[in-house]
Amino acid sequence: MAQAEAMADSIKYELKDGVAILHLDDGKANALGHDVVMSLGQHLGRAEQEASAVLILGREGKFSAGYNLQEMMAGPDSARRLVKAGGELMMRIFTFPRPVVAACTGHALAAGAILLLACDLRLGADGPFKIGLNEVPLGMTPPMYLVELARHRLSKRWYTRAVTQGQIFTPAQAVDTGYLDACVGGEELLSVAQNEAKRLGALPHAAFAEAKRRERETIATGLLEGLDADMASFKLDG
Repeated sequence: MAQAEAMADSIKYELKDGVAILHLDDGKANALGHDVVMSLGQHLGRAEQEASAVLILGREGKFSAGYNLQEMMAGPDSARRLVKAGGELMMRIFTFPRPVVAACTGHALAAGAILLLACDLRLGADGPFKIGLNEVPLGMTPPMYLVELARHRLSKRWYTRAVTQGQIFTPAQAVDTGYLDACVGGEELLSVAQNEAKRLGALPHAAFAEAKRRERETIATGLLEGLDADMASFKLDG
């Protein structure tokens, strides 16, 4: 039986067939501000206790446009706090002991694309959408967690163009690049993503969690330990 709870913020949490669905919808670009980052972390804590898998879902046409521009432009300290909190969230998703599936419903730029890289399985809606890490063209120093998540998940053939040059891709191109694992029709995306989350959630939990730990713990530990130093050299204006 489905259990749903509408939150006061822009995230709706729903538990359905053992899958915790985190639906991001702020009615705009699904920007990741500090409140959203903290709320996502709280929802993950709940999901770890009651769900077999997690599905992160955007709004139609928008997965996430990245970190909240207003907070990023409020000054260097504000930007560093948000980028650091975002890095901690990305590493939590990257090492989360349950499968995390992303349903990329549209544009996924900057931190929105990092969020895709942190998830275990990434499914995208086909359409005229933009996916990519555009930090460098925006004059932002790519944080090391972006660099290393991209190194871990993206095709080596596309890595430099994607990270250093900030090239943007269509959903179909994003499959070859490594941002997405598959691209499906928009009307099919939710059902396909839910089925995939249920399939992965049926894997033996202990074995899955240990395999994921062995794959990713060294990367995540190093990035978290170096996060403060990384933020000290972080620049937004290039």
